[in-house]
Amino acid sequence: MNLENIDTEKWLQLALDYGLKIIGAVLIWVIGSWVIKKILKTTKKIMSKRDYDESLQKFLLNLLGWIFKIILIVVVLGTVGVETTSFAAILAAAGLAIGLALQGSLGNFAGGVLIMIFKPFKIGDFINAQGEAGTVKEIEIFTTKLTTPDNKEVIIPNGSLSNGNITNFSTEATRRVDFTFGVGYDSDIKKTKEVILSVIQSNPSVLKEPEATINVSELADSSINFLTRVWVNKEDYWAVNFDIIERTKEALDAAGIDIPYPHRVEIQKKG
Repeated sequence: MNLENIDTEKWLQLALDYGLKIIGAVLIWVIGSWVIKKILKTTKKIMSKRDYDESLQKFLLNLLGWIFKIILIVVVLGTVGVETTSFAAILAAAGLAIGLALQGSLGNFAGGVLIMIFKPFKIGDFINAQGEAGTVKEIEIFTTKLTTPDNKEVIIPNGSLSNGNITNFSTEATRRVDFTFGVGYDSDIKKTKEVILSVIQSNPSVLKEPEATINVSELADSSINFLTRVWVNKEDYWAVNFDIIERTKEALDAAGIDIPYPHRVEIQKKG
């Protein structure tokens, strides 16, 4: 028996077997990559037609891309002959270790996903959340950036942001502005209402509907308090707020209506 011929035949058989597996793996990789590309392209078209947020589109496409690639890698390794169950176990163990190490980051990641899906706010909205108020500048995977009215940048983790209360001042087209004006007890209630109403009606930014309201809200220690409510477009909120406060003070002074303020009485004992 010629041992050299036997070894040659053995090596040829191994080369043939593994060569076919490698060729098959390459074909699966090429075809799989092409299929993944087509799926992602189709998914992107569907999301664009349904007006998905651009940030959400990018995130979902990247996530799907990675999931498909991992599945494809497992299939290719199985075709070559690698034990995929062991590979899957190693991958799961690694994922668990990474997950425990990055628990906070994963919470922020999940929060970012929830924000992108449910959209409690969008870029450009003015919100109050986690004790911070500002205009939404960026919505990222792990954090959301706000610009405060005094032009500071605030970065809030998405985990706490998605789990806490969020007040969005930009969702509705209109907002209500509330004022409390206090006048002296000697003031005429009807006349005071007329003065305040004249100031409101002279402001072009105050909406006619819903109608403004002026009511006596409290008989305080030293004043009669009038709760005044007007409706404005959301972009006019602060301008109307400051204007009405200033001009109401001027109008009450001009009408001779007293606005009480604290007085300090000094008592001296004669020795």
